[in-house]
Amino acid sequence: MRTDLVAALDIGGTKIAGAVVDRDGTLLARARRPTPSGTEAEATMGAVAEVLDELAGETALWSRVGAVGIGSAGPVDAGTGTVSPVNIPSWRDFPLAPRVREHTRGLPVTLVGDGVAMAAAEHWKGAARGRPDALCMVVSTGVGGGLVLGGRVHAGPSGNAGHIGHISVDLDGDLCPCGGRGCVERLASGPNIARRALEHGWRPGPDGDTGAAAVAAAAREGDPVAVASFHRAARALAAGIAATATLTDIGVAVVGGGVASAGDVLFAPLRKALHEFAVLSYVRQLDVVPAQMGTDAGLIGAAAVCGLPAPGA
Repeated sequence: MRTDLVAALDIGGTKIAGAVVDRDGTLLARARRPTPSGTEAEATMGAVAEVLDELAGETALWSRVGAVGIGSAGPVDAGTGTVSPVNIPSWRDFPLAPRVREHTRGLPVTLVGDGVAMAAAEHWKGAARGRPDALCMVVSTGVGGGLVLGGRVHAGPSGNAGHIGHISVDLDGDLCPCGGRGCVERLASGPNIARRALEHGWRPGPDGDTGAAAVAAAAREGDPVAVASFHRAARALAAGIAATATLTDIGVAVVGGGVASAGDVLFAPLRKALHEFAVLSYVRQLDVVPAQMGTDAGLIGAAAVCGLPAPGA
């Protein structure tokens, strides 16, 4: 039996996506469910099972699947296969990898953080391709990240290396759901950009949309509160990126996720703030570029870490 395909799962606070992926990184079949908003762990696992079952319904493809890769919101524990995503409160030390292994009748499962999966995708086929050292970030419902060091994706023993969203950039800042204070995620994620704008007087348009995309649209029109909310997020991201670059000597930071689709509303103040925080000589030349893999990055990266050609190959 041919086992040249991989099943990939991309699990976040908003959606659970799945795909069957070939060795070129092409998604041959897809499935998707919203992440349940309730507090029942089994409801969330049920959505994962539905995604897997829909993919398995593509019988001719599924018969060739030899492994499952999971990129999950973190933190994750690759050693035990458990996850405790900050933005999925129902899962604390949830045995995701064992449950997926059981549901797929024993297929081997590789678990990494969603930022690591994104880094694998961007290094294999995207904006970090050919770059030996990079930070790749997802700025969306949460903020995650992954590292490329010495030409290889560096997941770390637990699968969380590069998880920049929970670096503290404001020691006296708001309490983060992770337990820390002033985390990058608490200042720069989409929901927190929108929360700050609303708290400081921004009001949505006639459609009532209060999400970060609506705040970005208002910022493009010059709304000062919306602009200020994005500038605050950009400074938090710049501080986290500069700290990471100081530690790891990376040459590029790749920024993707829904918030990054704001374009220059985010990237212009981010690059400006980076000049303030990246002060050491070897950090000053750091590039900040948009991600190229779009919403498929998590799936392609999850597949890449579990048996497809090594990212960058």
